Amino acid sequence: MTVSETGGGTLDHRNSLRTSVRLADDRELIYFDDEPGHDRTAPDLRSLPPLRPRSELRLDPVMGEWVVMAAHRQDRTHLPAQSECPLCPSTGGRRSEIPAADYHVVTFENRFPSLGGPPAGGRCEVVCFTGDHDSSFALLPDRRLDTVARAWTDRTAELNRLPGTEYVFVFENRGVEIGTTLHHPHGQIYAYPFVPAAPARALEMARRYRAEQGSCLFCSIVAAERAGERVVARSDRFVAFVPEAARWPYEVHIYPYGHVGGLPDLDPGERSELMVLYRDVLRRFDRLFDAPAPYIAHLQQAPARVDAGLAHLSVRVFTPRRAEGKLKYLAASESGAGAFINDVLPEEAARRLRAAG
Repeated sequence: MTVSETGGGTLDHRNSLRTSVRLADDRELIYFDDEPGHDRTAPDLRSLPPLRPRSELRLDPVMGEWVVMAAHRQDRTHLPAQSECPLCPSTGGRRSEIPAADYHVVTFENRFPSLGGPPAGGRCEVVCFTGDHDSSFALLPDRRLDTVARAWTDRTAELNRLPGTEYVFVFENRGVEIGTTLHHPHGQIYAYPFVPAAPARALEMARRYRAEQGSCLFCSIVAAERAGERVVARSDRFVAFVPEAARWPYEVHIYPYGHVGGLPDLDPGERSELMVLYRDVLRRFDRLFDAPAPYIAHLQQAPARVDAGLAHLSVRVFTPRRAEGKLKYLAASESGAGAFINDVLPEEAARRLRAAG
């Protein structure tokens, strides 16, 4: 039932920081603990039918992009009351997705995955950052940030090794404005059986830049931005800035100064530094309009099998909130023509975010 943090052997669960168990329908759940000494042997006592997702991939012949058909997700849980939250710890007679009565960080296979099963393949996992239903990523203490980083790194490396995985995508959607269906603080990880359009396009631009300039596109962007007026915050080894051609009113990219392909390439100290800076950006978003900000955040990392040398790790986060009580929507220009229109100059957005620190 249990494995070590590195997956290299079996340990007593009370001395492990990583414990893998199976849920009632045979999905994998992994506990990642802040410190050893926690009992993670509670069984899943629910009666669940086997998971049989049947997603389908269809190629758009006009755009040359894959579209995932996942009709089984129509029945997924939608904004339940806190007393029925499937991501809270199990207590008393109420059984949730997490059998333990408390937890630090957990990842588990999604019961309503966008990907998975024949013929599409792939895998979707949920990442719960805390057992506290009313918390948020911006409120996590440093130690928990390290545990989340450990979980993200573990899953990135392991999912990259799965046959058929081409790209691992770590992300968080927060807020009903974004379309989140569960309030509990959580994110997700998708193991795509293809490289999605956005990272594929970025890698193509990086390939062209290297052919023309002989250097890394992303390293050049970091060098140009790290001392400029669009910087929001920085640390010894990372910089957070509003990109010059930001698509959203408040959009921040976080890059390492050095050329790093993904989370597994960072040492624990670097991961800690990245997470603290990322939390700082999220707190600035919340302070900007003196209210919890809806946002989408994701990691851009190297693909599993191709172009690893071209990729450059980044964390990207944006809020659709353009002003107090106003949201930016993807209207005809963005959705139909693919041309974004931004109502806030990136330099002004950076100034406001710096002031919100």
